[in-house]
Amino acid sequence: MKTKITFLVAALFLAFNFVAAQEPGEEDILTLSQLDQSTKNKNFDEAYKYLNEIRNRNPKYSLAIYTNGDKVLKALIKKSSGTDKATLVNDLIKLYEQRSMHYASRTPKGQYMAKIAQLLYDNRKILNKTDQELYDKFDSAYKTDLKTFKNPQSIYTYFKLAVKLYDKGSYSAENLFTKYDEVSEKVESEVKNYTNELNKFNSEKGLTGNEDNEDEKLSRRDKSKLNSYNSYLRGYAQIVKGMDSDLGIRANCENLIPLYERNYDENKDDGVWLQRAMNRLYAKECTDSELFVKIVEQKNTIEPDANTAYYLGILKDKIGDAEGALVYYKQAIELETDSFEKAKILERLAGKLKKAKKYSQARKYYREALKENPSLGRAYLAIAQMYAASANSCGDNSFDKRATYWYAVQEARKGARVDANMRSLINRSIANWSALAPARGDIFSQNKQGTTINLKCWIGASVKVPNL
Repeated sequence: MKTKITFLVAALFLAFNFVAAQEPGEEDILTLSQLDQSTKNKNFDEAYKYLNEIRNRNPKYSLAIYTNGDKVLKALIKKSSGTDKATLVNDLIKLYEQRSMHYASRTPKGQYMAKIAQLLYDNRKILNKTDQELYDKFDSAYKTDLKTFKNPQSIYTYFKLAVKLYDKGSYSAENLFTKYDEVSEKVESEVKNYTNELNKFNSEKGLTGNEDNEDEKLSRRDKSKLNSYNSYLRGYAQIVKGMDSDLGIRANCENLIPLYERNYDENKDDGVWLQRAMNRLYAKECTDSELFVKIVEQKNTIEPDANTAYYLGILKDKIGDAEGALVYYKQAIELETDSFEKAKILERLAGKLKKAKKYSQARKYYREALKENPSLGRAYLAIAQMYAASANSCGDNSFDKRATYWYAVQEARKGARVDANMRSLINRSIANWSALAPARGDIFSQNKQGTTINLKCWIGASVKVPNL
C-alpha cells in the first residue's frame, strides 16, 4: 500500500509538470509513475513494458511518456543488434511521430524530422536504406522547418549525403555548390546566433577574459548554459571543416570558374547568386580570374553593400593600389551595421595587415573586431602571434627580447578564456612561447624577479618578470 501511494504521489507530480492532455485514471497515473521510476533506475526492459502499456492505452496523457520513452528506447537500441535493433529503431521513430501527433506545439518539426533522419542514417545498414532515401529524409526536414533544423551532426550528415549523391552522378555540380552555399549560410546563421548569445551571457555574468577561472563563480545552471553555447559553436566549427574537406577538389578554381561562367548571364541580376559566387571564388582563392572581377562589379552595380565594398578593396589590392583598397575596406566597415558581420570584416582586414607585417595597424583592427565580438578568440591569438614574431625587435638584450614571449602569453590567455573552442590551439601556442621566455635560472642570474621590462618596439607596453 505504501508503495502504491508513493507511485501515486510521484505520478501526480509528473502530471502537474507535464500537463495531462485528458483526465487520467488511477491506472494511467500508476503506469506513468512506474515508467518514470524504472527509467530513473535504468531498468529499461521493465520501463519499456510500462511505456508500451501507457502509450497504447492513453498516448495523449502526458509529455512524460515521450521524454521517458526516448531515453528507454535509446538505451535498448544501444545494447541490441540485428533485427531486434531494427525493430527498436523503428519503434523510436514511431514514438517521435506519436509525440508530433499528440504534442505538436512541443515538438519542433525540423528538429524531430532531423532526429528521425539521423536515426535512419546511423542505422542505415540494418534498415537497408539508400543514400537517396536518407538524403530525401534530411531534405524534407530542411525544407519543412529550417529554423529548428539546427543539430550540427544532422546538418553535416545532410551535406555529406549530397556529396555522395554527386559522386554517384545523381546530383549535379551546380546543385552541390548551391547546397554547400545554403548549408554554409545556415551554419553561419547559427554561429552568429550562439555567438551573440554567448557574448550577451558573458557580459551579464561579468566574464571579461581578463582573469583565470572567471567561470568558477557561475552557478551550476549558468555553467550548463555556457557549456551548451560552446558545445554548439564547437559543433558548427567542425561542420565547416568537414564540409570543406568533403568538397575538396570538387570545388577548386578549375571546376568553379567554368560553372559560374556558364550560369552568369542567367543569374547576373540575382543578388544572392552573385554573393554566393563571390564568396566561393574568394574562399577558394580564385580572385585572379576575370570572372571574379566581373561578378564583384556586377554585384556592386545592383546591390552595393559591405561585402561588395570589401571585395572591391581586394581588387584594388590586386593591382597594387593599397591606398584605394583601404578606402574600400573602411567603407565596408562603415556600411556593415551588424556587430557579428562587422567583426568578420575587421578580422579579415586585420589578417591582411598581419600578413603584410604591418603589426601595429593589424592590432588596431583586431581590437576593433573584439569590440564587436568579444568572444573572438582568434583575434587575441593573432595579436599574441604578432608579439611573439616581434621578440627580436623589442629589447636591448637577450633577456628583454625573450621577455616579449611573456607578453604574448598574457594576450593569448585572454583568447583561451573567452573562446573555449580555441582553447586547445591557444594553449599549444602558450606552451611554445613559455618555453622561449627566460627560464627560472635566467631570472635568478639576472636578478630580474618582480621587475618591469619595457618592450621597446611597436608593442608599446611593459611586462612584469615573474617572482621566483
